[in-house]
Amino acid sequence: MNRIVASFVLETGAELLKAFRAPEFIFPTLGMPVAFYTLFAILIPGSNSSPGYLLATYGVFAVMGPAIFGFGISVANERDKGWLDLKLAAPSQGFSYIGAKICSTLLFSSMSLAIMYIIAGFGAAVALPQSTWALMLITHIVATLPFILIGLIVGFVCNGNASVAVSNIIFLAFAALGGLWVPIMLFPPGMQTFAHLLPTYHLSEIALHIIGAPGERDLLYNMLAILIMSAVLLAITALAWSKQRNH
Repeated sequence: MNRIVASFVLETGAELLKAFRAPEFIFPTLGMPVAFYTLFAILIPGSNSSPGYLLATYGVFAVMGPAIFGFGISVANERDKGWLDLKLAAPSQGFSYIGAKICSTLLFSSMSLAIMYIIAGFGAAVALPQSTWALMLITHIVATLPFILIGLIVGFVCNGNASVAVSNIIFLAFAALGGLWVPIMLFPPGMQTFAHLLPTYHLSEIALHIIGAPGERDLLYNMLAILIMSAVLLAITALAWSKQRNH
């Protein structure tokens, strides 16, 4: 048991050290969501009418980057370099490798959310009850999980070069088409229907329900949709992992 815990702690420490030594990962994943929120919720004239609404949707945007890029590009590069084959031959547990990356992703997601919440509270004057802040934080942290699965699928399926392009396409497309930047009610009817197929739409709707944003929302439908999407993504991830182990 102690050896398993020690393996997990060492893997997590190595993963965090690798991430903190990669400014090309830190600045886009932490800085871009915060910069976008500051721009659209505070700096653009007339945009400060809905900072709470934007906080709910941009919070989902903030947790996407560490999950998709941290897993997608990182795992793909480690496959290309043969590190995954080495880890499979090593006596370390497989869950230590995945668990360490999940811890690193949750840490960077929490850092991005913390900065955004501080800006929302002190810069955009977002005032919510403490219980609402806590519930929205939990929702945003849990929202990381479907994107971790998407990142893992990209990492197991694509090589290093392709993973960069695929991760960027998924990151930007899910944010834009899921209504994180612009409410889908402003989309054409076909795009509004397509948004229901994306986890970003349902996660942002759940966050908007928590803060009591205007509009009709079906919380049960959104939660059921996320559960089904997560189950499908988990099955695809398990299949990709199985093929990786048996190649």
